Amino acid sequence: MSVHYGKASTSSMSNAMLFLMLCEIGLRRKLQTFPGKMVNNLHSDEEKGIQDKESKEESILAMLGIIGTILNLVVIIFVYIYTTL
Repeated sequence: MSVHYGKASTSSMSNAMLFLMLCEIGLRRKLQTFPGKMVNNLHSDEEKGIQDKESKEESILAMLGIIGTILNLVVIIFVYIYTTL
């Protein structure tokens, strides 16, 4: 009888684990489907400020990259002219 009881508890444990895994998958789908509904307005305003700051930093870095590229081209042109003379 103890063997039968052990099998029953094992199958009920596996059923419980299966149920928990299905619940977790369902919860993940709900969180991925509706992420905006769980955000507080105060956090949303803070995130907008952070995103504005990051976009400003990115535009500054992009301008520095363009300026650096232009200066490198000028140096290459001057070196080419100097070596050909």
